[in-house]
Amino acid sequence: MSDQTGPLPDAWVAMPSDAQVQTYLGEGHPYNFGFVVAMGRLVMSHEGIAPYFGMLFRRIMFEEGALSRREREMVAAVAAAAQDCHY
Repeated sequence: MSDQTGPLPDAWVAMPSDAQVQTYLGEGHPYNFGFVVAMGRLVMSHEGIAPYFGMLFRRIMFEEGALSRREREMVAAVAAAAQDCHY
């Protein structure tokens, strides 16, 4: 229960601009589709999480491992679909 009178404020997150996201991704980034993906913008909005999430993601998706890049993308797509995730 809140001590505040009246309705609670809506949640607010400062989202990076399209230009900021495009600058971060750069020209040769494999996920630079020429437009900003909502999930990427959301992750980048938190300066304490974004760099670590980015490093983890790059390691999982692009470094040497037992699965090929195509297999990793397929696992990600199937996992997202199973969770009814639209990203």
